[in-house]
Parts: sequence; C-alpha cells; structure tokens
Amino acid sequence: MDEIKHSYIKVNGLKLHVAEIGSETSPAIIFLHGFPEIWYTWRRQMIAVAEAGYRAIAPDYRGYGLSDIPAQPEKTSFFDLVKDTASILDSLNISKVFVIGKDFGSMVGYTFALFHPEKVIGIVSLGVAFRPPGSRAHQVLPEGYYINRWKETGRAEADFGRLDAKTVVRNIYILFSKSETPIAAENQEIMDLVEPSTPLPSWFTEKDLSIYGSLYEKSGFQTPLQVPYRILKGKVEVPKEAQKDLKVEAPTLLIMGEKDFVFKLPGTEEYIRSGEVKKYVPNLETIYVPDGSHFIHEQFPDQVNKLILSFLDSKKH
Repeated sequence: MDEIKHSYIKVNGLKLHVAEIGSETSPAIIFLHGFPEIWYTWRRQMIAVAEAGYRAIAPDYRGYGLSDIPAQPEKTSFFDLVKDTASILDSLNISKVFVIGKDFGSMVGYTFALFHPEKVIGIVSLGVAFRPPGSRAHQVLPEGYYINRWKETGRAEADFGRLDAKTVVRNIYILFSKSETPIAAENQEIMDLVEPSTPLPSWFTEKDLSIYGSLYEKSGFQTPLQVPYRILKGKVEVPKEAQKDLKVEAPTLLIMGEKDFVFKLPGTEEYIRSGEVKKYVPNLETIYVPDGSHFIHEQFPDQVNKLILSFLDSKKH
C-alpha cells in the first residue's frame, strides 16, 4: 500500500484525488469504483496489476473520498463522471486504456467507451452488464427497495443522519454483501435493516471500515446520493455524440457473482445468461463466480485478480 502514490488533478474546475501505482510507460488501467466505495476498494487489484507490469490509476469521483465536492452536488450528472474520467486520462497523457468498473462504475466505463471507443483497449466489469438507457430493473420493485428510498430527497439524509458516517458505510457493506435484495417495510428505514450486533463480512476489516468512514466523514453523502441514485428520477438523455450506435465494441469481461443481489433483480440473470446483452456488447465474455457477492473483488481478491490479469494479458497490444 505504501507504494501507491496519491495526487490531485484539476479537471473541470475541481481537484480530483487520484491513486496510482506502476510505471508511466506501462499499459494503463483506470479503475472506477461504485458506492459506498472510493479508490481504496481497488487496493488489491492495483498492486496485483502493477506487479504484473501495468499502470493502475484509481480516482475518487467528484464528491467522493478525497476529491472536491462540487458547488451544487444536487446538480451533478452521470455524464460529469464520464467527462471527469476523460479529463483525468487527458491530463496524464494516456491515449489508450483498459477500463475496470464495479457496480455503477461499470456504467461510467461503458459510457466512456461509447464516447471514446478509440481510447478503450478492453473493459472488465464486476457485477453490472451494460444496459441501454431506459431499461431499469429496479422500477418494478416495491417502494421499500433501497434505491427507491434513496432517490427521495431528504429520506436518506434523515436515515443516515442518525448515525456516524462509519456506521452508515458498515451497514451498507453488510446489506450489500447479502444475496437478498435490500427492501424495507413501510414503516422501516434502510439503516434499520441491519442489527447493530451484525458482524462485518469476514473479508472486510475494522481497519478497512475506519478508512472508508473517515473519507465519508470528509465528503458526506450528498454527491453519492445524487449519482448514482437521484439521477434515476429523471430520464437519462444520451448526448448526441453517443447516440449513433449504442454498442460497446471493446472486448469486455463481465465477472458476475452468483450471490450478488444485483444478479437477482428482475430480468437481470435472464438478460445476461440468455446472451441478450450481446446485442449491445458483442465481444463479451461472462465468468460466473458461484459464491461471489456484490463486493466480489474484495471478497475473492486473488481469484478476481487472476481473471483480470488473464483478460488484460490476452488483449494488450
């Protein structure tokens, strides 16, 4: 971990924190986190790829971790994160890159590939298959589904506000590590789905939790609630330059944990297993990990690192 360098890159009016390891002359990989993660979620993957001869770059999104919080978090869009990704790579003079994404970070990566196909050598997604705009599995889930609750302005703020940031992250890690979809009863809040005595997942330490907690103490949850959750309230308008052909042509590896609750969302497993996803990602390979959870890269780092490196080595020029 001490070998990982930390710097700030000014892009689009904000200073974004970037963690990095590996030679500047090596093939580059950008790691895009999900929620409730920050750059630190990729620590084991970054070290593994650097030792194998790659350059690993892991930013914190605007409003996350050590990056600046935008002046109006409630106006942050999904495409801001895509533009920030492009700007980070431009400022580092990286013209071609592998993209590795987790959860909604995969969607940032896929969208970056739609805008900049010439820059993407290959994509690895952990847990999220590409879907065209407008297909939303969570829309058919009940009002108590966590996304439906967090989309509602003020609801999560009041729920989270009863606890410190570390406890909020702890509860989300516990909830999202289960195979059941997090759904609250009518008079229950999402944070109340976790008993205070519930232990952390065996692969997630108190030290890890402290690091996450301190970073969310700094950033708060306003931008993370906006992107990815509250942007779902409106229609996602795809900018014209990405509308031409909603196909991700880059070679893509999807690593899917079969115990990831996202895999069990309505229609998701069928969409992936049937091969329908290949209409949009024709060069897709999917590997299923039977006991893999939503945090598969932290749960099984060695196995995931081997899968990632095998893919990278087969695609690098």
